Amino acid sequence: MPATPSHQPGATAARAAFRALLAGSRLIHPGSVFDPLSARAAADLGFEALMFAGSVASLAILGAPDLVAITLTEFAEQCRRITRAVAAPPGSGNPPLLVDADHGYGDAHGAARTVVELEAAGIAAMTLEDTELPPPYGAQGLALLPLEAGLGKLRAALAARSDPGFVIVARTSALAATDAADALARCRAYAAAGADALFLAGAGRREDVAAIHQATGLPIILGGSKAEARAEDGVRVALQGHQPAMAAMRAAWETLAHLRAGNPPATLTNQPDAELVRRLTRADAYAKAGRAFLGR
Repeated sequence: MPATPSHQPGATAARAAFRALLAGSRLIHPGSVFDPLSARAAADLGFEALMFAGSVASLAILGAPDLVAITLTEFAEQCRRITRAVAAPPGSGNPPLLVDADHGYGDAHGAARTVVELEAAGIAAMTLEDTELPPPYGAQGLALLPLEAGLGKLRAALAARSDPGFVIVARTSALAATDAADALARCRAYAAAGADALFLAGAGRREDVAAIHQATGLPIILGGSKAEARAEDGVRVALQGHQPAMAAMRAAWETLAHLRAGNPPATLTNQPDAELVRRLTRADAYAKAGRAFLGR
């Protein structure tokens, strides 16, 4: 189900920037974001890339734990809000957005549809994992799809891509769920199928990461890993967790609790100053547009 290519100069530049990161020699840590304002904060602070995780999406969209209960439509729309916020008004930096597309919201057909929707949402890169999601009835622990099923999803995703700059990352938790030999076999197969990079979830040993990079030649993204992230092992992106969403949750709770206890708003000490609000809302750009087009 190929998408109709659209004119997305911001997305094109962001995808090129993410590919340059993967092709480079540096290791970067993306800024974990969950909505337009957090994305603008990360962009203004100079993060080279942004990350929108599936677990964070569940929190932001449903206020739910990471149970893959959100729909593709809901996920894609939040992605669109994030990319739109850093692409416009002009001057926002437009750092590339990497997103965790979980299992592709279904079988191979779902994976293809996921590519269509996320590409149209302006993201730079998506991960597609081989975990069996949602977990089957009665399942205990992490289960992976058979290799051929994972390959079918990846091939469908690659075939659905209309912009060759759009990055599709094959993700596996094999280092945590099975063993190093299975992880290596899966990664070799995903590389041969045409994945642009590999996301290794739950890696425990640096030597396993290095072996996969050496065997495939693909750049590595690490998440939920106890293994040391080293650029010389091919690691180009390493997640550090999703603390901003957690901090926002706590700040909202504590602020509301403070007010509910009868304290006046003036006693709050965690409020942003007017300049930060103006900056993150891009108030100056909106004011300029108002003068140009509304006569005020």
